[in-house]
Amino acid sequence: MTTTIASAKELREAILGRFDELSPRLQQIARYILDDPDSAGVETLAVIAQRTGAPPSAMVRFAQTFGFDGAASMQRLLKDELLSTRPETAYHRRARNFLEAADHGMPPQPLDLLAEFAEASAASLEHLVESVDHASFEQAVALLQAADAVHVAGFRRSFPVAAYLSYSLQRSGKRAFLIDGVGGMDKLASACIKPGDLVIGISFSPYAPEMLDLAEKVAAAGVQILMITDSLVGPVARHAVCLLQIRDSEVRGFRTLAASICLAQSLAITYAFEFSKKES
Repeated sequence: MTTTIASAKELREAILGRFDELSPRLQQIARYILDDPDSAGVETLAVIAQRTGAPPSAMVRFAQTFGFDGAASMQRLLKDELLSTRPETAYHRRARNFLEAADHGMPPQPLDLLAEFAEASAASLEHLVESVDHASFEQAVALLQAADAVHVAGFRRSFPVAAYLSYSLQRSGKRAFLIDGVGGMDKLASACIKPGDLVIGISFSPYAPEMLDLAEKVAAAGVQILMITDSLVGPVARHAVCLLQIRDSEVRGFRTLAASICLAQSLAITYAFEFSKKES
């Protein structure tokens, strides 16, 4: 079989369209390509195997499933997109240098952690504009404008982002409510969500069970969900009418919040500007 896929965009669309029919092993490869296509295009099969937990042969089988003669030709599409949009690849050099510097296994010296988190946050922000789909961002703003009310949900690590986004939308004049789960009130709060409202869910791996339950419940009620998450095929993604994919860098097992907060701030302020233009 010869592939008809001619670009990285077509490859992503093909993967999303066939994801559910792939074997669990090939789904591991699919998630990696969808979540970090740049690295998937430039890393060796050995590195990809280490990161995905799938053997190098799985990458070859995956490529052949989509009509490529091997992994190299599929990776070439991803690499071509990377080079055409970011010829300097500064983010990846910076990220690799950061990981090599941080992965020394020694107790940190004073201010070392501050420097590491600052570097990781800077790398996340540098990659943010490139990683967020522009059409999806515009759709997210349109959903905010059209909604009667917005309910922002974020649990555990996502809570600070949800709290900030809810606050910012309220300051922008939008009827916005925070679903935080404090005191087990998330189920009662979700009962107040009505058709015509918008739910903004914020959740990253490992996904909070509260978010999985909330997304399933409101989707069944016909309420639209805008999801901010780290994977196009994660368990919280299936119910979203719009998805903004971001990935914060990690420091010693702790992920930063820089990109998440920046995206939340940008959403709220863009909505405020659009609202002001309509009012004037």
